[in-house]
Amino acid sequence: MDSKLDLRSKALNLRKTLPLKEISAKKIDKIRSDEFYIQAKHVMIFYPMCYELDLRDLLKDDKKFYLPRVENQNIVVCPYELGQTLCKSNFGVMEPCSKSVNADILDLVIVPALMADESGYRLGYGGGFYDRFLKTSEAGFKTIVAVPDELKIKRLPVEDFDIKVDKVI
Repeated sequence: MDSKLDLRSKALNLRKTLPLKEISAKKIDKIRSDEFYIQAKHVMIFYPMCYELDLRDLLKDDKKFYLPRVENQNIVVCPYELGQTLCKSNFGVMEPCSKSVNADILDLVIVPALMADESGYRLGYGGGFYDRFLKTSEAGFKTIVAVPDELKIKRLPVEDFDIKVDKVI
């Protein structure tokens, strides 16, 4: 089995070759028809980085949206509305400048990933931010990962700190 480092490299290179605009639109349609999303009133999504799925069209839906911000190696939840000013983080990620709220408000978190497997494990960028966030939150929200079909694999290498998501789309 490939190491996480090897898989990250493969995923990053493969994403550069994919029609991400079209794939993003298809994944948005699937998310919109998913029961977790339909029932959710408070949804955290992520702001896309280069060569990442862009799910921002969801922001047009009649829900309250939130974006993550990293503070002291942890993710905090910040309200977000379309057009709101964002700040560039130390990692080059666009994040909300707004005050954070308690994660207990969330019904659904759409988690970014480079790859995902059939069991619901995801491969992130290696910082562990989302694993820590999902582990420490006792809010009971549902979790979804949306990745291109080309980046779904049978089994990822899993470590003790890796947290499964509820659904891979």
